[in-house]
Amino acid sequence: MARKILYTGLAALAAACGNDDQNQAALRGPASEVSARGDSIETDAPAPAPTVLVLGTSLTAGLGLTADRAYPALIQAKIDSAGLGYRVVNAGVSGGTSAGGLRRIDWLLRQPVSVLVLELGANDMLRGQELSALRGNLQEIIDRTRGVYPEARIVIAGLQAAPNLGEPYASEFAAVFAELARANEAALVPFLLEGVAGIPGLNLADGNHPTAAGHAIVADNVWVVLEPVLREIASP
Repeated sequence: MARKILYTGLAALAAACGNDDQNQAALRGPASEVSARGDSIETDAPAPAPTVLVLGTSLTAGLGLTADRAYPALIQAKIDSAGLGYRVVNAGVSGGTSAGGLRRIDWLLRQPVSVLVLELGANDMLRGQELSALRGNLQEIIDRTRGVYPEARIVIAGLQAAPNLGEPYASEFAAVFAELARANEAALVPFLLEGVAGIPGLNLADGNHPTAAGHAIVADNVWVVLEPVLREIASP
């Protein structure tokens, strides 16, 4: 099918998305206590499950929906059904940009991360930001993640530019994600919104954010790429 994203009122949408620093994902560190002497005392709480951190925008946050209907929650259900034992953390915020993700990543990495799913770039595109800055910010997020967790696997969600931005911007924008995936030996979701973008019945009234049915398709798009990564990690 033709891949097309229909964006309307780009400037208004970018403004309406809000500030990505106003919203933080709630994470907690490993269960332990510190005694009066300053040494660590282990508690009886079980160790946290390996984490799949989904760092993204309103597409990940599930704008207009409850969190349990956004695609990260649907991925969690698929993981549970497969018995893979991972915990999905939805770190999507409305208005999130690559620069905002970079500002948040150090805080998010307080929680052990086995897989980082990186869904950033749509708002950079809507705001007309330089692709070199987008590329650099995403690379720095990957570098910081692997700096803390060298064995962490990376999954990059590919995106496409709004048609009215024309060429060569559209081609260059799409290439950013594929190039980063190759350079970092990361898995690539070729187009996050495949089968959803441009289909009115699968998007909210704004034409840009998936409905619950749209998120189910997005979850399938991600799962096709993510599942083999999780199984590879779990294999001896």
